[in-house]
Amino acid sequence: MFKKKAEGEVREIKPINPMIILACIILVAAIATYIVPAGAFERVAVEGSEYEMVVADSYHRVENQPIGIFDMFKALTLGLQDAAYIIFFLMILGGTFKIVEETGALHAGISNMLKLTAGKELILVPACLIVFSGISALAACCEEYLAFLPLMYIVCMACGFDSILSVALLMCSSAVGYAGGMTNAFTVGVAQTIAQLPMFSGIGYRTIVWIALLIPTIIYMMVYARKIVKDPEKAYNYGIDKKYRAEMDFAAIENVEKITTRQKLVLLIFFGSFIFVAFSVIKWGFYIDEMAAIFLIVGLLCAVIGKMKPDKVADSFLEGTKDMVWAGLIIGMCYTVTNILQDAQIMDTLVNGMGNILRGMSTTVSACGMFVLQDLLNFLIPSGSGQAAVTMPFMAPLSDILGLTRQIAVLAFQLGDAFTNVVTPTSGELMAALAICHIPYSKWFKFMGPLWGIWCVIACVMLIIATMIGYC
Repeated sequence: MFKKKAEGEVREIKPINPMIILACIILVAAIATYIVPAGAFERVAVEGSEYEMVVADSYHRVENQPIGIFDMFKALTLGLQDAAYIIFFLMILGGTFKIVEETGALHAGISNMLKLTAGKELILVPACLIVFSGISALAACCEEYLAFLPLMYIVCMACGFDSILSVALLMCSSAVGYAGGMTNAFTVGVAQTIAQLPMFSGIGYRTIVWIALLIPTIIYMMVYARKIVKDPEKAYNYGIDKKYRAEMDFAAIENVEKITTRQKLVLLIFFGSFIFVAFSVIKWGFYIDEMAAIFLIVGLLCAVIGKMKPDKVADSFLEGTKDMVWAGLIIGMCYTVTNILQDAQIMDTLVNGMGNILRGMSTTVSACGMFVLQDLLNFLIPSGSGQAAVTMPFMAPLSDILGLTRQIAVLAFQLGDAFTNVVTPTSGELMAALAICHIPYSKWFKFMGPLWGIWCVIACVMLIIATMIGYC
């Protein structure tokens, strides 16, 4: 972003730090605890799950519990503790990635790959979107993609793309996959269970929704990628990317040396680990702890093969973890917002008030209204399964009153839950991804705004069609 300072002179305006944006949101949330009346739903445990389900029409007022100034600051440390599992995973991932980078194998491998595929780099865009969104739709992967981000960042920068596209290929894939959610147990599965629908029923229409969102997403990103390859200065994050691309030293690609046997073995183990992680998540239900262990093992193996000295391994690992500290703080601040609203017991009041707005609307308007409502709630409850547990108990019976099928209520929920995660500053995964790739939130929003608008239009169209055909 630039502003004219004098005739013929341009001064760059420094982007707002995401921590400042989140600090303002935390402050607003704390002030809201003094304004919004406290209330609560009755809840019952969901059998075989860690979640509690809201009892429909059980909302009642409770005593106000506003957050004091000291408690607001204390909420930050509690938010960091709640997010510890993601924060430490990112630190381990950063350390491992730095070890692999220090072996020289990553630079040699990418340089040779780009030399061989010169002029065909654009194929990366549809390939990544199809693969990663498909995995999200089937296996509910989202946070796991942060593991792929450092590699995607380097590949995109080397291909002549930009940092924004490296985040978009993963985060938008996750959003499109969650919107389809054919066998997503964490959102669709929980929501359908609460709505008393057969697990993963209606999968055919959700597959159509996934395809309807995937195609324009591929086109949008292909157009953007082609534009910035032709003219790098048109990239939204050009100034910052230029600085970090220079540090990556991809100018030597033309004269790259032949990759060694040791480097090939390091790359085989490193890239093989991503395939193994994806397989283990789908097959065995591995999550953050297991993934962290895998990457630790990979880092040590690569260090041994790369003949790195112990001191060098330790120094590299520490350097990599240091790069992830800012991302960890961002995630903790996102958790802080949700904690403040829940501790003050105003979350249920906001949910109940939004739900009451839908009463009395026509079926098609109500279906779209449910989608908008879930979008708004996702700012407050970023967790998909948590949002399902809070909203579906009264959204399901509300759909009966409004003349909608419960399957439509679930569809509205999954679409609303999926989209907002790629634009809201309360999404820990998004803000961490932006921090890792040095992307100001304002520039990310500039890129995502048009695509997000396209998604919303498609979502409303699919909901209206679902209403017309009686989707159930």
